[in-house]
Amino acid sequence: MPQEPPGLERSLGRAARWAVVGAGVGALGLLVPQVGPSGREAFVLVHLVALVAVGLAVTWDLDRFLAESWFEGATPVSRRFGAAASQVALATGVVALVTLASSAAFRYDPSLQFLQLLSALDIAWAAAATMIGWTWLRGRGAGIAAGVAVGVFCTWSIWRYVDAVGFSAEGGWIVDGAALWRFVLPYDMAAAVVALLSLSAGARHQPTEQRSPQS
Repeated sequence: MPQEPPGLERSLGRAARWAVVGAGVGALGLLVPQVGPSGREAFVLVHLVALVAVGLAVTWDLDRFLAESWFEGATPVSRRFGAAASQVALATGVVALVTLASSAAFRYDPSLQFLQLLSALDIAWAAAATMIGWTWLRGRGAGIAAGVAVGVFCTWSIWRYVDAVGFSAEGGWIVDGAALWRFVLPYDMAAAVVALLSLSAGARHQPTEQRSPQS
């Protein structure tokens, strides 16, 4: 009977499928009429929410491949933390590709494409790390709830910034340092602390049952 591929290898394959399908769907944005100034804020916000949902869905899907067999030779805590960090990186990478494809397809101004990419990646990693940590601590239901909570919290902070500053005449990102420190950066730092603490606590938590990769 052939040996089942390691969880990391299977996660890479699954994430690649997510990336290809997600980028393909994002490219369909070429069929959507370019949004005008009056609807730009709502459109960009809905787009960001969709990107955050993609990251959470990928994290939830790849959870099945996390196992104690990852990174053999390290301590149990290091193995769990390394496996989780790898899953976070894969989910964030998928979000990056989908964001690039969809933002270009929607014909955003280049600076707005960059803002959307930064926002999506920042939220994706924090939400994914929090989801995995709380899944290990309290189960999948708690993990999903915690990941969604972080995603909503960070998306709200981006919306507050965009709502306060607006866009340039060309529909681009207006960089306002004072507004960033007021509406975005403190919340990003708080989300990062929550994500790292959740992941660290989850990695140190001894599960009652050892999980194994599933198909």
